[in-house]
Amino acid sequence: MVTESRPATAAPELLAYADDLRVDADRMDGYAQRLRGAAETLGNCAQAPEWSGDTLERQATACVTAAVQLRAAAAALLSHATE
Repeated sequence: MVTESRPATAAPELLAYADDLRVDADRMDGYAQRLRGAAETLGNCAQAPEWSGDTLERQATACVTAAVQLRAAAAALLSHATE
């Protein structure tokens, strides 16, 4: 988790929203880890459908991508808030 400094001149509601975006990004990273764990568990289960591992990995990758985008949105919001 990357913590950015907060400008003193930004509106408190914008700062709170940027913090929420970073919390959501951390949550998405956590979801990605859980999905990859599930894929690994199912990979060791002979009765699991063959497609399940690939599907879970794609979803995990989407979560990581979302986390990156959420962090970028938070940074952009902070930048805008100080203009």
